[in-house]
Amino acid sequence: MATIKDLYKSIQKNHLKIYKYALFVFSVLVVIWMFPAGVDFKYEYSKGRPWQYENLYAPFDFDIQKSISELEQEQNTININQTHYFNFNESVVNEVESEFYKLFRATFGFNFEQNEALSAAYKIGNEIIEELYASGVFERKNEFDRIQVSKKNRLYTLGKDQRIFPETLRTKIEKLIAYRLVEEQKTMLTKLLSQTVQPNLTYDEELSGAVLNEQMSKISYTRGEILEGTLIVSRGKIIEQAEFQLLESLRSEYQSQLISGLSFYIILTGYGLLVALVLLMLMLFIKKYRPSIYEDNNQLTFIFLNILLFVFVVITLVQIEESYSYLAPLCILPLILKNFFDARLGLFGHVIALLIIGFVVPNSFEFVFVQVTAGIVTILGAQELHKRSNLFLTVGQITLVYIFTYVAFTCVHDGSFSSIDFRILLLFLINGMVTLFAQPLIYLYERIFGMVSDISLLELSDTNSTLLKVLSNQAPGTFNHSLQVANLAEAAANEIDANALLVRVGALYHDIGKLDDPIYYSENQIHASNPHDELNPFESAHIIKSHVIKGIEIAQKYNIPDRVIDFIRTHHGNSLIYYFYKKQIEVEPEVEEFHFRYNGPIPFSKETAILMMCDAVEAATKSLKEPIFNEINDFVERIINTQMGDKQFLNANISFKEIEDIKKVLKKKLNNIYHVRVEYPE
Repeated sequence: MATIKDLYKSIQKNHLKIYKYALFVFSVLVVIWMFPAGVDFKYEYSKGRPWQYENLYAPFDFDIQKSISELEQEQNTININQTHYFNFNESVVNEVESEFYKLFRATFGFNFEQNEALSAAYKIGNEIIEELYASGVFERKNEFDRIQVSKKNRLYTLGKDQRIFPETLRTKIEKLIAYRLVEEQKTMLTKLLSQTVQPNLTYDEELSGAVLNEQMSKISYTRGEILEGTLIVSRGKIIEQAEFQLLESLRSEYQSQLISGLSFYIILTGYGLLVALVLLMLMLFIKKYRPSIYEDNNQLTFIFLNILLFVFVVITLVQIEESYSYLAPLCILPLILKNFFDARLGLFGHVIALLIIGFVVPNSFEFVFVQVTAGIVTILGAQELHKRSNLFLTVGQITLVYIFTYVAFTCVHDGSFSSIDFRILLLFLINGMVTLFAQPLIYLYERIFGMVSDISLLELSDTNSTLLKVLSNQAPGTFNHSLQVANLAEAAANEIDANALLVRVGALYHDIGKLDDPIYYSENQIHASNPHDELNPFESAHIIKSHVIKGIEIAQKYNIPDRVIDFIRTHHGNSLIYYFYKKQIEVEPEVEEFHFRYNGPIPFSKETAILMMCDAVEAATKSLKEPIFNEINDFVERIINTQMGDKQFLNANISFKEIEDIKKVLKKKLNNIYHVRVEYPE
């Protein structure tokens, strides 16, 4: 029992690591499951291109498979030469003879038989009916080459000159009557027979289809045999139709032999190891260079699921038709990863996805080359995607790269432009149009995974948004302070290539916790009275510290993303509230510092570190009575060096050089703000 409890505690303690392992194994298994059932042939080849390997000899005996065009030609021949079967309806003949007698009698009277001329005409009419139905009359016209009629369980062939259709019936009757009667009787008898004679040949669809299927089933899918050791294709030879068909036959036989038995599972294991290696590289890259992402299972899941999604899309398109692989909008992947994370991770994730996809696409080197090139252009060109024009421009560049690289490869292989497949170029254009859906996909991901993109950051940076309007109305001093900090932080971020938009938004919202009691913060105190004068330092420090917790609560209430809330959490780190600490020391020298320190955490990124510096410098600079050049410079140095000495940037991936660059920007900006103006005369 103790063992189960220990196991449960261990799982509970390490559940984050266990989830990462499970995500990795799940991803490998899903990729293996998505792979096509066939086995990859170890050679790549295309019709019209030279054989790039050594001379290839048949490793075993195999049948030569007919090409699709050959099979289609045989099927077309059978279709053209198909025999169509009709049933002869004898009862229709009897009905027509009876109807002709009634109609003839109704026309010429009951005693027509006593009239020799009429009796002869009637007899001729019956003879014509017999002649018409000797072959039969069709229900509708047809152009069949071969027709057989089933009459009294016997079949007879009906030539084209023997066929009578409703459209040709009257002409046939007139030919049969010719020279037998006088003109007046001819006309009358033709009219009566045309009204009486009915079709009696009906198409036997079931028998015709059965015979056709039987003939189709007899088609042989092979022609001839290649014996082991026979030369199939020599090195450098252009692969013509004959060689291509031999290679296709060898590949089919190779796959059929390996897909059965133990070999299939060995191959599957090999695939599994390769996919595991590729995904392990991604995991290790994130762990080493993006530790914050590695620790966040939500973000890690987001990256892996996106890679699996695009692998699935390509595999599905390839199974429909191989050329459709170029229809997959793979450049959406680096667009998304760059938008939510950074360019380096975007490109690395794109390459990892292509390494996996390379196992299943034809001409994998060409495909991967084209897609890697397009991915690099995507990373280099996709700037400020929240601007629609930039997205259209990026998609245009991607499409041009696709077309350019495809045409280049075609020229390399064929030595001419004539073999360019314009259908592939059309697929590239459609691919570019589909890539435009990156923006709505980003919005969808934000809602599903609770992440924030540059598009959402741009919306949050709008000072007319609900929360910032509340801040400007209820705490105008804090709002103006936040604007100043945002301007400073944005300039500093641009200087060291940090995420300027993110840090600006973080700066705008970092002090929203002061909405709860704005009067307790100096920037909002418009009167000389200070409510802290009536409180002891402990109470004042508690109120000042609480604006961080209250800020988090307010931000969550207004659905501010966690990525922005991180700035609220860390903008003071665990620094000392020096003013009230100093005030308490005067009363109680032995007071412990932790009572007057913020709860943290300390900044963990360049952006959060920038905000801490800018916030402290902007607030403190307002206390200067005469903010001259040297005093501002010394002030900036002293405040940031104090933060460094207090180890506030220990967890932030920011270098000393970058901190020095930030200092220079802050000095320049603050000197521009507080420069001495010309005194105008009254």
